[in-house]
This record gives sequence, C-alpha cells and structure tokens, in this order.
Amino acid sequence: MNYRRFLHGAKFWVWVVLFVAYSAGAVGVVLIDTYEDRYREMSKVKLTSVKSDADLRRAGASQAAAIYRAQSGMPFSTLQPGSRFQIVWPDGSVETVTVVDPSSPLGTEPVKGTAVTAE
Repeated sequence: MNYRRFLHGAKFWVWVVLFVAYSAGAVGVVLIDTYEDRYREMSKVKLTSVKSDADLRRAGASQAAAIYRAQSGMPFSTLQPGSRFQIVWPDGSVETVTVVDPSSPLGTEPVKGTAVTAE
C-alpha cells in the first residue's frame, strides 16, 4: 500500500517539475520592442514593418539585435547564431526572427508564417 502511495506521489511531482521547467523555458523568449527610445530612431528600424521588403526587415532586426547585445550583461553570449527572438516594429506589427550571423548587416532571417500585422 505504501509503495502505491509513494509511486503516485512521485508521478505527481515529476509532472509538477516538468510543468515548471516548460514554463520557465517559455518565459525565456526575447522580445525586442523597437518603439523604445534606444531603437526608435535607428535608420533601418524607423519605417520598418512586416509589410516592408525582406532585406529592410533583416537589416532592421540586425540593428536592433546589435543594440540589444551591446546593452546586455553578457554581449558575446546573447543572441548567438541559431537563437530566435520576437521583434515588434514601430507600427505595432510583430514577427519572429532567427539570428544567422551576428557580424553581418543582414545577419537575421525572418521566420516564415510568424508575421502579424498591426491592427
């Protein structure tokens, strides 16, 4: 009888730990809001939206990512190649972007199907 109760309790705590780990991972998504003062007047960001040309969006996201990296506590380990972040353009539209090459002016790639236009 005690074995069953122990097994039931162990299963419960395994699910609790998995739920907490998943929640903590989901919160770790980086969101860059280009309406903030530090991004707003950047040349490639100022007039960009999800309806803009793909190269302009790549350049704007790369500029915003560079500023984010420079102002983070660990600039060389933040937004490494392969990492994703969401960017909110000045008009309110949002899209997810993947970092391809942090040293390139077009070092990001918008993820297809993630663009949401502003209302």
